Amino acid sequence: MQAVKMYTTAFCPYCVQAKRILLSKGVENIDEIRVDNLPQERVKMMEITGRRTVPQIFIGDTHVGGCDDLMALDGRGGLLPLLQAA
Repeated sequence: MQAVKMYTTAFCPYCVQAKRILLSKGVENIDEIRVDNLPQERVKMMEITGRRTVPQIFIGDTHVGGCDDLMALDGRGGLLPLLQAA
């Protein structure tokens, strides 16, 4: 399974929902980067993604986007193949 990295904050309902979706697909480890505790990581996140909001989700080297993007990817049937890609 691909590595999953997610930029999050402590009290983010969209982050919680995204984690639930990923866990339901068999993801056991999420590298969670808390941008509320590490402001320099928020700057890095914005430079990489061009976005300010959390969550920002990466599966392997692919930037999936936020929670809505993750749900759309799952709805199209693309989430599980991306997670399982070698």
